[in-house]
Amino acid sequence: MNRKTSSGKAGHVVAWINKAEWDQVLEYLYSKDCSLQKYALQRISAWRGRYGSSTPVAVESTADLVRCQVVDASGRGCTEELVLLYGMALVRFVNLITERKQKTISIPLRRLANEMNIPEWIVNLRHDITHGKLPSLKWCRKGCECVLEWLRQEYWSQQLGSSLVEQWDSSTEEDEEEEEEVTEPHNGLKHKEIYKKARELLVSYEKEQFQVLAELQKENKAKKVMWPCPSSELEWIMMQIKDFAPENREALAEVLLDDGFLIPTLEQLESLQIHPSDNAELSMPCVPRVFVQFWHPLLKLLHSQVFTQVLLEKLFAELQLCTETSAHRTQYITGWITDILTYNHRAGLSRSQKETKSKCQLFANQVRLQWQKLLTLCLAAPCLASPYLLQQILTYMDKPLPLDTQQRLLHLCCIYTQPGEGAIPSMDTDQLEEEAVHTLESLLRRVRQDLPPRAKVPVPQPASPASRLNVGERVTVQEPSQDLHEQLSPEIIAERMAALKGSPWQICTDNVKWKDFPLGKVPGQSDDPSCLLLDSYSMMSVLEQPVDVER
Repeated sequence: MNRKTSSGKAGHVVAWINKAEWDQVLEYLYSKDCSLQKYALQRISAWRGRYGSSTPVAVESTADLVRCQVVDASGRGCTEELVLLYGMALVRFVNLITERKQKTISIPLRRLANEMNIPEWIVNLRHDITHGKLPSLKWCRKGCECVLEWLRQEYWSQQLGSSLVEQWDSSTEEDEEEEEEVTEPHNGLKHKEIYKKARELLVSYEKEQFQVLAELQKENKAKKVMWPCPSSELEWIMMQIKDFAPENREALAEVLLDDGFLIPTLEQLESLQIHPSDNAELSMPCVPRVFVQFWHPLLKLLHSQVFTQVLLEKLFAELQLCTETSAHRTQYITGWITDILTYNHRAGLSRSQKETKSKCQLFANQVRLQWQKLLTLCLAAPCLASPYLLQQILTYMDKPLPLDTQQRLLHLCCIYTQPGEGAIPSMDTDQLEEEAVHTLESLLRRVRQDLPPRAKVPVPQPASPASRLNVGERVTVQEPSQDLHEQLSPEIIAERMAALKGSPWQICTDNVKWKDFPLGKVPGQSDDPSCLLLDSYSMMSVLEQPVDVER
């Protein structure tokens, strides 16, 4: 072992003989030659013997993942065994790497991974391996390649050209004791203090606003509350929040999403004379006007490119958690997302356009947002309001997506979140004619295209369930007993027969009432499943079957 020192720092013991050995192991690990990779793994095993429990976690993770590739290339393991082998290595990588960043207060794994530039899909892959259905071998191999490349850039490449001062060491017992006694409690207490301070400031803001509200209601006894300019006390509180916000945006956004702040309690709604069902029946999500005025001074003060982006991301993350548990939280979260996006867009309109805008302006200036990230978060949090939120994002993006991509996203979103609603209102007639068949309306449109002009079927508009009961009457053309093939012109039949020439398929010309036969059954077919058996067939063993090596 060689001791490496740097000026002004204590000596650091390493397990490799010299830098030449380090460079050789690094080169062999990332080579495509299995024999060279095996040699590198043997050298790392020797390092482990010297390091003991202090082996750097990045070295361990690299060795585990390369060992998976060696076993995979040798062809010794079956698919299930390889998935389990890759899965264990990937889970250990995510857990060991992010564990170094954990504090006394548990921090979400996705946030830690994002801070360390680990792709989010790697964290999702780890979640599926640990808690869900095992992924395919293809995804495990992709995950292994991605993590190895991350380790090369974030760890191995950082050591080249330096004195190999290790920054990824597993802590020794003495370091662990020091970290437990000093670092983690200090960071944990600091986080608690920041969160507590943010909550105290926002509670002070609320108390002052409710006090102003009580005075207004006492003087005017008006049902409609209109806040005046902020009082001197409120301005002092807002100045404290302004000084506190730059370094503690995350804490402020977290507290704002707690119950009793941007998500009002029933007692707060009663004080503001807001009925819990207000705005719940509207076609688009929004926050009651009075509640927007309540938070208007603070949100206008905090409005910036960084804070507004953080707040929107946390709103979408919270929406993903509460969609199926709390309709009240979902209503206000989607409402705040809509209002923030709308008011930010309105703030950037020209003077001529400002004359047509509403008098209520939440923000004084427009900020640029990370639209691609917001688009991804919106699609990851499906709810009934998702089509509207998605359309907002697609409309307000500074670099809009292609029109066909927008329409497909909206169409898929409507099908996923509102399966009974049919097509998208914003799609025009030409695009509707090319859409895939997902609903009764789209099926009727497809039938309408195939019929000759004299037998066109009127396309029903999306209507109530009661009106949809009459769809069958509208579909009927001429005589109800006529079949579809009888309505086709001889030219169309000849064209289709020519297209099927040389094919085992033929156009059925018999007058068969296909509605009497279930899907998969033809006239004259017996109910006995043995009729589907072949008269003659040959057996082939599994080993004789052709195998696609790449798959």
